[in-house]
This record gives sequence, structure tokens and C-alpha cells, in this order.
Amino acid sequence: MALRAALAASCLVSALACSESADPGDPSGNGGSAAGGQSGSAGAGAQPTGGASSGSGGTASGAAGTASGASGASGSATGGQAGAGAGASGAAGAGAGASGASGQSGAGSGGVSGTSGAAGDSGSAGGGSGGAPGGNAGMAGSGGTTGECTRELLSNATDAYFEALEAQDPSTLPLAAGVKFTENGEVAELGEAGLWLTAGALVYKHTAFDTEECSAMSQAVVPDGNMDIPFALRLKLVAQQITEIETIAVRPGDYSLGASNTAALASSGASVGWEDPVPEAERNTREEIIAWMDKYFRMFPAGVCNTSSACRRIENGGGDFMCTAGASCSPDDPGPGDNELTPRLILADVETGLGVGFTIFMGNTDMHMFKMHGGEVHGVSAVLGQAGMSGWE
Repeated sequence: MALRAALAASCLVSALACSESADPGDPSGNGGSAAGGQSGSAGAGAQPTGGASSGSGGTASGAAGTASGASGASGSATGGQAGAGAGASGAAGAGAGASGASGQSGAGSGGVSGTSGAAGDSGSAGGGSGGAPGGNAGMAGSGGTTGECTRELLSNATDAYFEALEAQDPSTLPLAAGVKFTENGEVAELGEAGLWLTAGALVYKHTAFDTEECSAMSQAVVPDGNMDIPFALRLKLVAQQITEIETIAVRPGDYSLGASNTAALASSGASVGWEDPVPEAERNTREEIIAWMDKYFRMFPAGVCNTSSACRRIENGGGDFMCTAGASCSPDDPGPGDNELTPRLILADVETGLGVGFTIFMGNTDMHMFKMHGGEVHGVSAVLGQAGMSGWE
């Protein structure tokens, strides 16, 4: 009873546990391919900057012209026609990489290729013409490494998700076979239930990127019909395809310990600076961020340590509590018997100092996000929606 009273007083929750990391990619510099896409080969003296990979049926050509600028023939993937053209001369012969229709350039860090339309731009200057449009979208390659997980890849996947959600059409997403989707702990077919049937254009989001686990975690404000609601999203990618989608949509009455405040959630971006990079000298390590969150959850409410004097905590945007309200800091580390809140998943973004944890709190599935730098926590935000289980146990 004492613990439940403390929990209710502080209205606080979240947890995490690491999910599978993305497979390492091909470090050779050749263009990467997603499901159904094939990469072209490099011509003599060519140094491709990274071919684009397509989704099922997408074109992913990456053939390079010779150093003298001779013709380079584009490779084609399933459903794409090979394109050919004279390659202009360039230093050591520039490679051509074309993505699927409306695709992004193969060079640079992965963009999301679209569907139907004109062929994508070539991967670098001086290449032959790109292949014809392909089928469903795939994530573009990053620096020629097919399995590398970058912040750009995760950012593009997150943006693509919210665009697809607004359109209420998931067909443009680079989905792996057997992708799992949940909303408020319920497993469902993507696009056929919940917010996918009622969502509008994204109002606000802040996002953490864990490139070691190839996961992106967002807290957002999204319209549900004619009402803006708090929303949480976790994406997991493997080989540049989305394998896991976990969402929390907080509708009126979902959280009994306080009302939502979407305006305050949106304004926290400026007050906390969730996505602001932390200067390298002030960054905490991945291990430090994860250890802090682990103690926070497992010893709650006695594990709330190293918070700054200005640290505030919000829950679905509401509350605006001091981070230490109803809490304390034990000098001990968590032991085998300390499991007041079970952290199911803990992820970390060292560059921005964000930790994200998932747990179940008093009948709610919960995503907590923490802003940490200089050894202190400067902001805490929780998105909690009614659910008996997370759907990921």
C-alpha cells in the first residue's frame, strides 16, 4: 500500500530492454539491397558512393562508368528495367545508383524510396542513367554499407511512418515480412485498426535514435479525428526494413492519474531541448544512461537520483512536476530483489543524451524519455496509455 501511494503521488513510469540490433552490412562500398532489390556492380576504376536499395520489386542499380567516361550499364532489380547511358568522365569513374520510383539518391545516408513515379536520381555524378521504377519502397543505402544503421536512416524511417499514418496507408513503408504492430498493447494488422483509421497530420514530435539497436523512439502529438492526442512510437529496423512497431495512443480517460496536455508536450521541445546535441565534454556514456534508467525503474520511487534542480516531469504533457516529487534517491545500486517497475526495454541516444524506457505502470503501457548530460537528468516525459500488457512480453 505504501508503494502504491507513492506511485500514485508521483504519477510516474517507464522501462526498456534491448531488442535485436541490425545485421552488419557489406563494407565493400557496393550498393545495398533490401528485399527484392539487387545492386549493380562497379565498373573499371569505379568507386561508388553507395547504391540505393529498393523494397520488393524496387530497382537498385549501381553500375559505374569507367574512368574515361565510357558507357555504364545500370543493374536492374526485380520489376525494374535496366537503364543505360554514357557516363560522363569523372575522378576514377563515378558510379550510378538508382532507387525505385521517386527514390532518393543512393549516395549519402539512407533515404526512403517511394513507389510509382520516375526513376530515382543517380547515386553520384558521371554515372549512367538509372533503372526504371520498381515496386514498393525500400530504405536507401548508407555510404555503400547495406546493413549499417545510421541516424539518417532512422530519421527517414520515422518521418515516413508519420507520413503514412497521416495518409492512413502503410503500403509505402519498407516493411519486413512478419512485421509486428501493437497499439496500447494490442497486436493488430498494420493500417487496419486504431489510430491508422483516424489519424491526421503530425503536429509535433521529438525522437531519440539508438543506432546500436537500430531503433527510433518518438513522443508526439497527432490528431485522432478532430482531437489532438499524445502518441508514442517505437520502430525497430533490421537490414533497413521495419520489423517492430510499438505505439501508444492516449485518448481521454486512458490515464486515470491526470489529464493530457498536448500543448505542454509540444512546448517541451523548446524548454528541454530533447533533440539538441549534447557537447561531447558533457555527454554521458551509453552505459551510464542505461544504468541510471535501470535504477530509476527497479528501485522506484527510491531510485530517482542525479536530477538537476530545474528538472521537470510531465505525463502525457500534463502534471509539470518537479522530478523529485514523491521520490527519493537511494545510495545503493539495485539488487536482485529490486524490481518495483520491470524495465522491459532500455534504449539510449548518446549524441542527444536521451534515454528511453518501457514498462507497465498501474494498468498503463508506458514510454519514459529522459534528457541527461553532465551527469544529471534535466527533463522527464512519460506517455502512458491504458493496457494490461505491452504486447511485447
